[in-house]
Amino acid sequence: MKRSSLLRAGALALCAAALPAAWAQQAWPGKPIRLIVPFPAGGATDLFARTLSQKMGEKLGTTLVIDNKPGAGGAIGSDLAAKAPADGYTLLLATTSTHSIGPAINAKLPYDTVRDFAPIAHVGDAPSIMLVPNSSPAKTVREWIEYAKKNPGKLNYASSGNGTIVQLTAELFKAQAGVFVTHIPYKGTALAIPDLISGKIDVLFDALPTGMPHVRDGRLRALGVTSLQRSPLAPELPAIADVLPGFESNTWFGLYGPKGLPADLVARVNAAANEAVSDPEVRDKLSKLGIAPATGTPAQFAAMVAQDAAKWKKIITERKIISD
Repeated sequence: MKRSSLLRAGALALCAAALPAAWAQQAWPGKPIRLIVPFPAGGATDLFARTLSQKMGEKLGTTLVIDNKPGAGGAIGSDLAAKAPADGYTLLLATTSTHSIGPAINAKLPYDTVRDFAPIAHVGDAPSIMLVPNSSPAKTVREWIEYAKKNPGKLNYASSGNGTIVQLTAELFKAQAGVFVTHIPYKGTALAIPDLISGKIDVLFDALPTGMPHVRDGRLRALGVTSLQRSPLAPELPAIADVLPGFESNTWFGLYGPKGLPADLVARVNAAANEAVSDPEVRDKLSKLGIAPATGTPAQFAAMVAQDAAKWKKIITERKIISD
């Protein structure tokens, strides 16, 4: 066989070997994608997932099927996602609880949030608001701090339980403000609201969508929002950071895949997520959930989570916080 014929034959053989892989890559997604939500149906994370999944599915040309796997503060669903095949057909909608707070408060997690996941996209942030009873003498964040300093150990704050973002937000506030306020844990902030309204509780850092209706109905007073700047979801409220520089507490939402997810699939899911949360219809739905859309690269998402996790680990360690 002539040399030119041998070269052509070799080239054809190489092309033939590469075709199945190329076709497989082009075919993705060739079936529905499972989006694991590690919290119960009907909660904020689940509603976010359902709002996001429809538009993302349109962008990717497939269906994102919500799979609720609640339990252990999000650890059960997160572990399932970490151990899934890295083929692009299993994604996880993670939160501050699963990837920032969880590792610091539970040394026995069955997964490593850095080693076992591929960060894909930061898709949203939900700030909280600082609520006080109408009977409180404080009308501003600065006045409340002064009030607390004049009454050390006499005031209290409510939370939705030990080790929750609600407790950690209050402890971060105490640390930066230099005040001593007693913790009263409840099984959910909804149960604390009546005691806050009556004045039995002095302050609560509640989620914006559940707290603001009580403010707008005149039953409670909101002093500030926990985002770094005023939130477009409640523009009338000043940022607590105006008084305590750098103070910030958000529940973030983000997409992960199993470690080893191919870079091109990460890029495609990231692009679809960014486009989805930028859609006016999606943004409107998220605002009603009290969530501000977020966009960015996988690297930016990973850096944000690392910084957030370090912040909460410091508070958990210094304040000796344990979970329920």
